[in-house]
Amino acid sequence: MTRMQKYLAAAVVAAALVGAPTVSYAAAPGRAAYGTGTHHASAQIVAPGEHVSGGEPGFELWLTEEGKYWTTPGDPDPQFRSVIDGNIDRSQPGVSMQAEGNNGHITLSGLYYGGKGTASRVTVETSVGTVRGKLLELAGKPGWGVWYATADVPVGDDGGLGALGDITVFDTRGKVYAQLPRS
Repeated sequence: MTRMQKYLAAAVVAAALVGAPTVSYAAAPGRAAYGTGTHHASAQIVAPGEHVSGGEPGFELWLTEEGKYWTTPGDPDPQFRSVIDGNIDRSQPGVSMQAEGNNGHITLSGLYYGGKGTASRVTVETSVGTVRGKLLELAGKPGWGVWYATADVPVGDDGGLGALGDITVFDTRGKVYAQLPRS
């Protein structure tokens, strides 16, 4: 057992003993849960309705079989993006985006769907550099998932949208799974 495997096993046991909730990440044996090169990131597998923090207070996401729900610091009322209402074609690769500028940064999230292979990581090009986001999926092979990120970009009258470039989801081989070109 590697040092990392021992550390993770000890962390899970410690969390169970104190009753703390645990978060699981899917990673192939011998691969880091987040990384580059031969170490492939992967989507966090969540249960339907399980809330995940988007990294800042008030930014939460959760998935159901019907689609993506989320709240943001500026809008605590749940919002919804369907994957079953016919607005997206899951047989073709695609990425959607929802964004909200707030206090010098922007909360970003969206759907990804229809790509070949296994979605592994997401990047968002911005005026201040590349931002790496995270992926969420329901168990099984639903054919879609959710990406999210927070970016510190200039937030002007456009809510920060002018500072955003391409959003790209990559597969485990480093090839484009799906992309939303914005440039």
